[in-house]
Amino acid sequence: MIEIGIIGCGTMGAGIAQIAAQNGHPVIVVDLEAAALEKARTQLSISMQKLVDKHKLSAEDAAQIQARIHWTTNYEDLTNASLVIEAIVENLEVKKKVFVQLEKVCSTDCVLASNTSSLSITSIAAACLHPDRVIGIHFFNPAPLMELVEIIPALQTAPSYTASARKLIDQWKKKTVLVKDTPGFIVNRVARPYYSEALRIHEEGVPIQDIDFAMKEYGGFRMGPFELMDLIGHDVNYTVTETVWKSFYFDPRYTPSFVQKRLVEASWLGRKSNKGFYIYPQEANSLVISSSAEVLKSICDRIVIMLINEAAHALFMGTASKEDLDLAMTKGVNYPKGLLQWADEKGIQVCVNALDALYAIYHEDRYRCSPLLRQMAQNNQNFY
Repeated sequence: MIEIGIIGCGTMGAGIAQIAAQNGHPVIVVDLEAAALEKARTQLSISMQKLVDKHKLSAEDAAQIQARIHWTTNYEDLTNASLVIEAIVENLEVKKKVFVQLEKVCSTDCVLASNTSSLSITSIAAACLHPDRVIGIHFFNPAPLMELVEIIPALQTAPSYTASARKLIDQWKKKTVLVKDTPGFIVNRVARPYYSEALRIHEEGVPIQDIDFAMKEYGGFRMGPFELMDLIGHDVNYTVTETVWKSFYFDPRYTPSFVQKRLVEASWLGRKSNKGFYIYPQEANSLVISSSAEVLKSICDRIVIMLINEAAHALFMGTASKEDLDLAMTKGVNYPKGLLQWADEKGIQVCVNALDALYAIYHEDRYRCSPLLRQMAQNNQNFY
């Protein structure tokens, strides 16, 4: 069984280590902070005991999983690793330095992967002497529970490494999608309108609880956009939006919201600070819905249409296949159905008409219809 290296023992790093160990691999977790390693080791022990208590693991299996993981502050312990996954802070320069360090200690055929959620894999690979073995393997939080993993080859990645990385993660019982190295990959790009259009509607005077209710009641989403932003944390959610916006050369489709920026400036970050769009515990909020059913349905339709448009544009630009785009949104962020499937159900022409109506009102490029949707409407085509 091949040895797996993990760089960073935060929530993501520790979660990926747990997955690898549960699948029988010896795992080396490297973090320069000994206290962080001890904290992660303790947290894993607690997690394993919970699985034992729920009869999802035997005590013997839990002990064996923990025994497979070696916690260390030394990069040199990675000399026998066949795959190393970096899961540290979202800072490109810091990641580049880590990959330079990895090349000094890892074998020449070891695959070097980053768990980045939005940074350029190509830029990370460019820092390496052997960029052909660098790839993105993006897990979602919490990694042991979330099925989706985005596989992102850099411009320099050799196809053989892409194939072997995807095969391995598939063997870990994950659902992998192959993604072009573009800002936000699939999920963090295509999901932007769920937040940004909800924020725009709120800026126009609609209460947040109405918008959240509309998306759950009429769209079938598990959480409304404002509940979800509070859960993710506004520091994280705003930064991802801003990163995607800048990376796409300030495309208006991804423009961040001043409303959310002010929350970050006030350190009202959501659940983690007990205050965001809502106050926590949530029982303290007034959740009276003031909008009519007709208005609520129109809110849901507007946000879903914007999501569909983003998914269609991602397909048009070759970001991923239609199947992988839909799989990513259902498995990565638990959408009730794939967005391109949803487009077929609504009708492609209906989607085009809705986008054109929004553009007619606002005359903003954020509402421009994807050329693919327009072409398909003209040719009376469906995605499936």
